[in-house]
Amino acid sequence: MTTAQRPTLEAVARLAGVSRATVSRVVNGSTTVAEPIRQAVRRAVEELGYVPNLAARSLVTQRTDSVALVMPEAATRVFSDDQVFPGIIRGAAQELETADKQLVLMLAGSPAGHERVERYTTGRHVDGVLFASLHGEDPLPGRLARLGIPVVCSGRPLDGADVPYVDVDHTGGVSTAVEHLIASGRRRIATIAGPQDMVAGIERLIGYRTAITEAGLPELVAYGDFTRESGTAAMRELLAADPELDAVFAASDLMAHAALRTLREAGRRVPEDVAVIGFDDIETAAYTEPPLTTVRQPIVELGRSMTRQLLRIAAGEEVEQALVLPTELVLRESA
Repeated sequence: MTTAQRPTLEAVARLAGVSRATVSRVVNGSTTVAEPIRQAVRRAVEELGYVPNLAARSLVTQRTDSVALVMPEAATRVFSDDQVFPGIIRGAAQELETADKQLVLMLAGSPAGHERVERYTTGRHVDGVLFASLHGEDPLPGRLARLGIPVVCSGRPLDGADVPYVDVDHTGGVSTAVEHLIASGRRRIATIAGPQDMVAGIERLIGYRTAITEAGLPELVAYGDFTRESGTAAMRELLAADPELDAVFAASDLMAHAALRTLREAGRRVPEDVAVIGFDDIETAAYTEPPLTTVRQPIVELGRSMTRQLLRIAAGEEVEQALVLPTELVLRESA
């Protein structure tokens, strides 16, 4: 019994009628070969079923054809029922699949995880790095960019690093939500703000304060961390601080879900006594009791846009420093 030999570079060259070096350049993505010759090589590759040696290709092109998506979060947060991180992963994966590149998912929710990401990315095991979230003045994106590694962040780096980023219009979305509450007659409007070491938490609180100040209304703020548990604690804090409050904007849908439950337990009707608005428009927002009014952010498109920007940088193209995607108020029965 004989074993079929794997097609070689030489066999492709003979069939295409070109040199071995020309086949190597075409297979490795060189643009210096004329299009008719590239087409002949591609036909020969397809006919013979030739599979390039990826390790050798990486040595020639200095590319790995893979991109790291870094999540500076605990695994319990990334893989919870919060759909923000899965949405970013899905968007990035879709864009990379189209580009025939691989996604490397890396968690950096601990100091050890952060160090591991730094070693891996500075070791040039990937062609670029996407940061799905940043906490505080994380120096890693700026450090990688200064080393010449393509980097794109989800949200503006808080340390002021000159790194391209893609985000959504947090402040505008929240201002629209609060203005809707004011237009409906609400005058004691509280907020459950997100963490103030993240751009999303900071800018959503700015949006609330801007709308409240412009309307001449008092502000009432409690803080959470985008989780249901923190939403419950914050809602109880707000009720204790102002039993007569008549509206709540929560900086995430999960915190808004918890607010709905806490208000019901306190005997408050939604929206008759207290209106509630969230942010994110996760899938379950339409199925709460009552269905949740929320600010929709294009989370999958955020992941896709980040990835497109990164691939352009890796190809040597110029990109916008800041790309901000629009948000939309989705009206349902809770407000």
